[in-house]
Amino acid sequence: MCYNITTTKLYINNILKNRHNIRGDKVKYIKKVLGSYNLHMLKTNRFKTITIDLIFRKKIKKEDITKRNVLADLLTFSSKKYPTRREMAIHQQDLYACEVDFSCYRLGNYYNTDISLLCLNEKYTEKGMLDETIKYLSEIVFNPNVTNNKFDSTSFEIIKNNTIKQIHSIEEDTRKYSLVRMLENMGESETYSLHGFGYIEDLEKINEENIYEYYQDFIKSSGLDIFIIGDIDFEQVEKLFKDNFKFNIYHKKDNDFVIEHKKIRKIPKKIVEDYPSSQSKLSIGCKIKNLTEFERNYALTIFNMILGGSSESKLFRNVREKNSLCYYISSNSNKIDNLLFITSGITKNNFDKVIKLIRKEINEIKKGNFTLEEIEKAKIRYISLMDEMYDYPSQIISYYYAAEILNSDLPEERKKMIDKVTKEDIISVSNKIYMDTIYLLGGEDDE
Repeated sequence: MCYNITTTKLYINNILKNRHNIRGDKVKYIKKVLGSYNLHMLKTNRFKTITIDLIFRKKIKKEDITKRNVLADLLTFSSKKYPTRREMAIHQQDLYACEVDFSCYRLGNYYNTDISLLCLNEKYTEKGMLDETIKYLSEIVFNPNVTNNKFDSTSFEIIKNNTIKQIHSIEEDTRKYSLVRMLENMGESETYSLHGFGYIEDLEKINEENIYEYYQDFIKSSGLDIFIIGDIDFEQVEKLFKDNFKFNIYHKKDNDFVIEHKKIRKIPKKIVEDYPSSQSKLSIGCKIKNLTEFERNYALTIFNMILGGSSESKLFRNVREKNSLCYYISSNSNKIDNLLFITSGITKNNFDKVIKLIRKEINEIKKGNFTLEEIEKAKIRYISLMDEMYDYPSQIISYYYAAEILNSDLPEERKKMIDKVTKEDIISVSNKIYMDTIYLLGGEDDE
């Protein structure tokens, strides 16, 4: 396809007009405030499954990260009614092989714990299965495997050993480890330097008793949003949660997710750390300051796609393809942390050349040396990614959760707003991005 402004705008408008013929019925959304938590119901006939996601959030503290990982693992490992992993698995098979999982992650100034459940719609199993499934989810959250005010010792030891392996595994993924080390060097005492894997020194302080004490505080003091998506009946779902999730927890509108940076370096900090690897990993952290809401939600996304967010980006074409200076290179923006990352796999002796070229590509955008065609290609790519979201229940939930906590636009409105991004908006964003920390995890064999 030959891209120009007129044809691209027609293409975008055509996507917006006909997207439901491609992606199925539009998602119908209803939010209910049930006491101290929010119930978000998303109805769509695209899936034969029902996905339920309990999202607990609380202001992040470094010492709570490891506790939260251990706790979430304990809750989904066994319960009072199903006190072994085997009994949990058998009951999940009785519920037509429903799947339960958890994840813990930082989101700006908060730390989230998601407990999710995936099950077949009872239209394909038997009547009453949704009720039984939600009861099981309630059992997991509110009836943990606890005796005499402490978690089951056998379960605890298994989870503790799993957590140790998980913490150590971060060093095995050198690309991810390089990013973690860059953030730690970027701001040792800052919220964004905390990673979600947990910390050995904090794990050593956890036992069966104090993790139960933490559980009690966790249930009482966390904010909670419950999402359910599938071909559901709104009235039925609301009643089931009213009947099975009767509890009072902390609830208020949180509005301080976004991290603001007080200090901006005039000269980036450089760190080179030796590591036994056959390839060096480069991670660059850039701070972003004073964005408008429109810039944060839309112009930053298009800037990132032009810089390094796709195989057609400036970094990919000019650093990797044209100059053959890296194995891979990409950029990624985090609007909640007000950060932009550039990661690359390089040979150590190309370090200075790669940095010089990256600076050059960023400066080219600041000067306005990019085309309207690049902007329109980025917009089309963005809309394509948004459409792909409708194939995955978890991604749909993520977009609606972001709209809830950040007061951002819902997915369909985002598609319309992205077309309003101009070249001037992108230049403005580029001049609010400051390279802060350059970190190289240097391989020993690439000299």
